[in-house]
Amino acid sequence: MQAPPVAPSPASGPVPGDPDASHAGPESAPEDEKPTGKKQGSFFKELPILILIAFGLALLIKSFLIQAFYIPSESMVPTLNVGDRVLVNKVVYKMREPRRGEVIVFVGERFQENRSFLQRVRDALTSGFGGKQGPERDFIKRIIGLPGETVEGVGGRVIVTPAGGGASFALDEPYLAQPMTQSFSAVTVPKGSYFVMGDNRGNSSDSRGALGSIKKGEIVGKAFVRVWPLSRFRRLTRPGYAEGAAIALPALWMHHRRRRDAA
Repeated sequence: MQAPPVAPSPASGPVPGDPDASHAGPESAPEDEKPTGKKQGSFFKELPILILIAFGLALLIKSFLIQAFYIPSESMVPTLNVGDRVLVNKVVYKMREPRRGEVIVFVGERFQENRSFLQRVRDALTSGFGGKQGPERDFIKRIIGLPGETVEGVGGRVIVTPAGGGASFALDEPYLAQPMTQSFSAVTVPKGSYFVMGDNRGNSSDSRGALGSIKKGEIVGKAFVRVWPLSRFRRLTRPGYAEGAAIALPALWMHHRRRRDAA
């Protein structure tokens, strides 16, 4: 007895002469579809949203955390030159009180003007990156006198009398390129205010004049780093005042009294 013929296994390949042989075997994979046009179109649709998010984050940082400021005058030379840009920490004074020697930005003048919403947004963006400021005039100076202290300029030195009395002392100011040439009368700093001066004492409008003492609520923040130009990148640190400078104080007072008596 002959064994029945064995049918070919599907895995053994096509049968010769089979008209459907070209379709036998695994199904061929379709060519990769590359919807480049759809992807590019999706990117350009999302781009405005990404730009708005970036601007929103910039505004958030500028309004509450850090803001860049452009230096327009020579009042803080040599610490800050015209054209320098600094970053200002707007949070630090919400957690602690300002300290002597810190460089601060504050609102010196506010201007009343009618601006559209778009102008307000534009001013907020440009000022946030250190460009043109908004409808106020900001100043940058160094804190010299604290609330309740009495500050006086004598013989080219700044004399500070602590709040509530105590021994007066002369500030040792290493950041000055030139000593102060003009004396100024004693000023008692009001409560909640600060006596500020520019490092360029001969060319600075500050608390010695019409600007007066600065209220804490007018302080924008603490300048902590000079970021531009890159060649002048440097942290703005608070100097360690030598309280021992009070040793020279009697001679300064004698000089001041002689000049006052002669007048």
